[in-house]
Amino acid sequence: MSIGQLGKLIEICQKEGITEVMMCGQVKHAKIFSSIRPDWRLVKLLAMLPSKNTDGLIGGVIKVLEDEGIHLRDSTMLLKPMLATAGPMTRRKPDKEEMVDVEYGRRVANALAGFDVGQSVAICDRACVAVEAMEGTDAMLRRAASLVNGRRLALVKVARRREHLLFDVPVVGLDTIPVMRETGTTVLAVEAGRTLMLDKDKMIEAANAAGIAILGHEY
Repeated sequence: MSIGQLGKLIEICQKEGITEVMMCGQVKHAKIFSSIRPDWRLVKLLAMLPSKNTDGLIGGVIKVLEDEGIHLRDSTMLLKPMLATAGPMTRRKPDKEEMVDVEYGRRVANALAGFDVGQSVAICDRACVAVEAMEGTDAMLRRAASLVNGRRLALVKVARRREHLLFDVPVVGLDTIPVMRETGTTVLAVEAGRTLMLDKDKMIEAANAAGIAILGHEY
C-alpha cells in the first residue's frame, strides 16, 4: 500500500481491528514531488507540514496514525538476520587508504544525517565528492565517478541519528554491487545493526567476486 493511501490504511486498520503496523519498502524522496497520488488525508497532512523531508513526512504520518490508535513498530523487527554485522563481511578487508576514506566519510555522513538530506556520501582520497540527496545512492555514485577521473571511490552509508528504527532504515542489496563495479567504488561501509542487506548472502558473494570490501561499523 502506497504512502499516498493514508486514508485507506486507516480505514482498513480500523475495520480489521489492527492497532500495530510496520513500514516496509522505500519512500523514494523524489516521488513526493512526482508519482505519489495523495488521498485527502495525505493532502491535508502535506499542507500542514513545516518541511517535506523524510522526517517531516513520515513523522506526520506517524502522528496521524497515533491519533487513530494505530502504533508503528520497529521496521526491522522481523528482518534481524538481514541486518549488517560488525566488522568485515567480505573476504577482502579495506586497505589502509580505504579505511582513511571510510573514517572521513563517516564523519561527513554523520554530520549530514541530522539535516535529513541523504544517507550516503562518496569519498575519494579524503575528500567528499558527492552527497546523496533525492536522486538516490546509484545516481550519486555515477555522479561521483564522473568527477574523479577513474580514481577509486568509497561509499559510506549511515542511519539517521535516531534511537528508533521505525522508518527510513538504510538499505543495500545485490543491485548495489554492479553499480559499485561500474563506478570504481571499491569499499562499502554501513552501520552494523542499523542497515538492511537485501539478498545478504548473494550480495556478499557478488562483492567477493568483484573484489569489493564491505565493512560494518558500530553505531
